Amino acid sequence: MSLFLLFLSAFGAATLLPLQSEAVLLGLLINSHFSVVMLIAVASVGNILGSCVNWWLGQRIEQYKNKKWFPVSEDKIRRAQNMYQKYGFWSLLLSWVPVIGDPITLISGLLKENFLRFLLMVSIAKIGRYLFIYGAYRLF
Repeated sequence: MSLFLLFLSAFGAATLLPLQSEAVLLGLLINSHFSVVMLIAVASVGNILGSCVNWWLGQRIEQYKNKKWFPVSEDKIRRAQNMYQKYGFWSLLLSWVPVIGDPITLISGLLKENFLRFLLMVSIAKIGRYLFIYGAYRLF
C-alpha cells in the first residue's frame, strides 16, 4: 500500500494538481523496509507518467483555448510557447521545478514536442530530482 501511495503522490505532483511527493518519499525512506532503489523507481515512474499526461493534454488543448470556461488566457499560452521555443526541449530539464515544471510539460505537448525526446529529458529531470532528495536525506 505504501508504494501505491508513493506512486499516486508522485503521479499527482507531476500533473497540474497542487500536490507534493517529496514528503511521502522522505517518510518512506525513514520509516519503511523498502529498498532505496525501489522507492526512487516508484516515485520516478509515477512522476514521469504524470508528466506524460500533461504532454498528452497539451497535444489536445489547442481545440479548447477559445472556450469561455478555459482557465488560461491566450496571452499566457502565447508567452509560454515563446519561452519554450526560445529554450527548446532543454527547458524540459526544469520539469521537476515546482510551479513552472508542470506547465513546461503541457506546453511541450502543445508545441508537438517529439514524445521520445520529451520522455528522455523528463526522465533525466525527474529521476535526478529524486536522487538529489535521497542524497540530501543521506547527508542529514
